[in-house]
Amino acid sequence: MRQQKKINVYQWGKNNEHSLVLGCKIPRHFYVVKGCGESDISHHTGSFHRALKDAGIERHNIITYSSVLPQEAEQVLKPNYYVHGSVMETIMARMDVEKGERATAGLIYGWFCDRRRGEKRDGYVCEYMGKDSVKDAKGMLECMIQELLEVDPLSQRYDFKSKMVTKSFIPKKRYGTALAAICFMDYIYPLVK
Repeated sequence: MRQQKKINVYQWGKNNEHSLVLGCKIPRHFYVVKGCGESDISHHTGSFHRALKDAGIERHNIITYSSVLPQEAEQVLKPNYYVHGSVMETIMARMDVEKGERATAGLIYGWFCDRRRGEKRDGYVCEYMGKDSVKDAKGMLECMIQELLEVDPLSQRYDFKSKMVTKSFIPKKRYGTALAAICFMDYIYPLVK
């Protein structure tokens, strides 16, 4: 029997000549969705999945981020096509409740903009997940973003232009979920080497 040659897939050659070094990826295009769902079975595979379906993103594998938007990010319309099982990275507000309780989820997002030229700078997102009315949730989101902006030195020289999305409902079934999400579509990969 002939012996097979063992290949070390981590051996890149002298001085890494066969490698490509990339920096951290930067989200480029995104769209915003919201949804709600209810179930008598469970939260995760029941009402959460139905909320994802209501939002039109149920066939993705979802990963959630923290709350920063790069200046390169641009909002676009939700695409009609996607690959079943593909990974979607999001900034998501999700509220799970029991029957008869209000589920409210919301996002406020935006960027610092130059007061004279209108150019975009750093961006932020705040997520609300609670049992308040939409009106109260919006008030809370405004307070959240203001508190965040107070400690950013850019607030001295730039205006912050924001948008908001909310979803609220009271489930009639045993479990309910409301969600609002920023869904990233593609990325810029800086070439380090």
